[in-house]
Amino acid sequence: MIELSRKGDYAIRGMLYLARQEEGAVSLIKDIAKAVKVPQSFLAKIFQDFNKIGLVKSTRGAGGGFSLGKPAKDISLFDIVTAIEGPIKPNRCIMDEDDCSFKKTCSVHPVWLKMRDNIEAQLKGVTLKDLI
Repeated sequence: MIELSRKGDYAIRGMLYLARQEEGAVSLIKDIAKAVKVPQSFLAKIFQDFNKIGLVKSTRGAGGGFSLGKPAKDISLFDIVTAIEGPIKPNRCIMDEDDCSFKKTCSVHPVWLKMRDNIEAQLKGVTLKDLI
């Protein structure tokens, strides 16, 4: 079954914290980590990765820290989860459909595809703004 890793859970908690702040407000990683009960170094690494893809914005120097990289209404759970966990894949054959030699004859293949599509739709349909 598909399971969210601890890293994915921490990422969502940290992003929700940022979403609850006033738009454009910058938060220190130590304050975020303490508030959401996540190891500071672990969250810092997650946010550094998110900074590279635009989910968060990093500000250096005095008064520096992290803020959302775009409005909370524009960041879905899908964006966060797939940035951490990679693509949604309920079965190995969905990872690389071209490599699946049973795709044409497997009666379960369409079920895995539908399951993946449903999960993706659910995650895309919920934004940080919805959650706060």
